[in-house]
Amino acid sequence: MGIWERFTTMFRSNINDLISRAENPEKMLNTLILDMKSQLAKAKQQAASAIADEKKLQADAEAMKKSAEDWERRAMLAVQEGRDDLATQALMRYNESLQGAQQLHETWVRHKAETEKLKGSLRGLHDKIEEAKRKKNILVARAKRAEAQQRIHETMAGMSDKSAFETFERMAERIEDVERKALAAAELQEEFQGDSLVDQFQALEYKGTADQQLLDLKVKMGMLEAGGDEAAKQLGTGEDDVVDADVVGEEVGDGPTDDA
Repeated sequence: MGIWERFTTMFRSNINDLISRAENPEKMLNTLILDMKSQLAKAKQQAASAIADEKKLQADAEAMKKSAEDWERRAMLAVQEGRDDLATQALMRYNESLQGAQQLHETWVRHKAETEKLKGSLRGLHDKIEEAKRKKNILVARAKRAEAQQRIHETMAGMSDKSAFETFERMAERIEDVERKALAAAELQEEFQGDSLVDQFQALEYKGTADQQLLDLKVKMGMLEAGGDEAAKQLGTGEDDVVDADVVGEEVGDGPTDDA
């Protein structure tokens, strides 16, 4: 597994862990961005090491190629000097160095392609982190709106539950039924234990009291004078009837006296 694959696997694992235990979206996003920056910093360090390795491979390949060129030059010198034996050994070293230089060059080319891919991925990740930072506020607002909608739905769902209201209505009906039964029992007790004659006199006394209250009200309103004749008539004292009876009696008594 290459450097970038290891980094991607580790990064996705951290993201999934954050999402699975996220409670506060804003806090989770801030933590996620910080984690992304931390992972990016680590990836940059690894990429720098990979680039350094790539540079070393390039230098080793060039050094091996130069070594092959040196052995080829020595072989040519030995031939010029008539030392075929030295020329043969120099050519053997030349072939080894040339083969090693070719292998190092191929390795360097493959490693260089990987490091270029890694650098491109790092640039893409950096751009995504910057984009995430710009979108964070929008995502936080959306998360808060979603939470508010969820609370509204939960509240409405609770309000639609009629069980508590139905229980309240049944309790109110039960109390009213008990009150009606209590009134009926009191009425029956009064019916069988009361004295009708006493009740009739109490009604008359109440009426008299009402008449007196009416007379007092008229006096208070100025319609009658307090203690006047009209008030006496309203009270029904009967004083005028007594006076008329005395006059009639005197007249009856004087009759025989005149005849005498």
